[in-house]
Parts: sequence; C-alpha cells; structure tokens
Amino acid sequence: MGRSHALLLAERGADVIVLDIIDGVDETAAMIRERGRRAHPLKVDVRDVSALQSGIKEGAGEFGPIDILVNNAGVGGRRLLIDEISVEDFDRMFEVHVRGTFFATQAVVPGMTERKYGRIVNISSIYAMGGSPRASHYAAAKAAISGFTKCWARELAPHRITVNAVAPGFVVTGMTRGSNTDEQIAEREKGMPLGRFTRPEDISYAVAWLASDETEMITGQVVSPNAGETIVGI
Repeated sequence: MGRSHALLLAERGADVIVLDIIDGVDETAAMIRERGRRAHPLKVDVRDVSALQSGIKEGAGEFGPIDILVNNAGVGGRRLLIDEISVEDFDRMFEVHVRGTFFATQAVVPGMTERKYGRIVNISSIYAMGGSPRASHYAAAKAAISGFTKCWARELAPHRITVNAVAPGFVVTGMTRGSNTDEQIAEREKGMPLGRFTRPEDISYAVAWLASDETEMITGQVVSPNAGETIVGI
C-alpha cells in the first residue's frame, strides 16, 4: 500500500521521500522518477528513532519543507490468539506501528508549525474500529494510531495542520497473505457487501484526498474504505 500511496501522490504533483525497510525502496523511487517527480529513497527501520528522524531531516534538506506525512509502516498480526502472542511479537507490533508513527510525526511537526501548514495521514485499520477475534496486539496498535489522530488534530489545529486517518478494510498484500491462506482470503471476499476487497489504489485515493487542500476543514476523522465490511456509528 505504501508504494501505491507514493505513486499516486507523485502523479498528483508531489516529490516523495520514500522510506522502507526493504530494498524495494529504490524501485519505488525509480517509479516515482518515471512519473516526472523527484524521489529520495531511505532504507530505514522505523523502530530506530534516531535513523528515522535524521533520514526525514535529510530528505527535507534535499527537497525543502515537508507538507505531507503518510504514516504507513506496519507489520501483520499473523492471526495470533492472545496466548500465542510473545513479548517479542507484542513489542515489535507497538514499536513499528505506534512508536514509528509517533516519532515520524514528531520529526515533521516543527516545520509544519512554523509554516502554518501540514497534512498528516495515519494508517489505522478496521480492526481498530470493530475489533478482531485474532491479532489483538495488531488491533490495539492500530487503535493507538486512531487515538494519536484525534489528539494531534486538536493539538495542531491552531497551526493549520490537519491530522486524519485511513482505516483500510482487508487488502490483499504480501503482509495479509502472510496471515491468511488463499482459501481464507477467497471465503472472506464472498462476504464483501460491495462484491470485492478494497485494493491498494482504493486506499491511496483516500490518502491523497486527505492530503489535499480539498480537506482543509477535515481533521481528527477516520475514513474507512472497506467495501462495507465494517460499518460503525459516530
């Protein structure tokens, strides 16, 4: 999904600092350049706060002020039950999702505050909205991100910085395939009210919209492209 977000934002005029833990970061950067935009690849583990923040600063030094932050880094819950979740599983989940989101945001907020402009888009999950019978550590980490979204929206509103979240439904990616068999995926898709799973680009359209000036009066909200699988009241 992160690559999809980066490419759509590039197509809509953004230069992109591409951050990932895998070698694919260079391939994504090349794809952005093919679209006529600049790309700055960073191979960084978001759990390494010093490297994360210095990398963001390095990218800003090359491209100029950061206007948009998309907090997308994540790991899957592997459908683990509560008694199957080890201390290592728990800590990794919160270090990647919660700590990574917090300290990436901390790195960009001073510049956004100074300029009185910014768009922060966090990636949450339908499991933060409606729960899950498995992977409670994943759902809890995503719920923390939704909490950040609401708190930062209030904290940063005086500086004209909006903070929103996108909570995807089930998207077939390498990460979700690591937690589900092909049979489980096919069976789940049969129950989608809109007839299919959301695709990475469906999530990216929501991300790009929340990153645009069309949403300058929207903050603290969670938008959920999920094919109708999860519907909650306000």
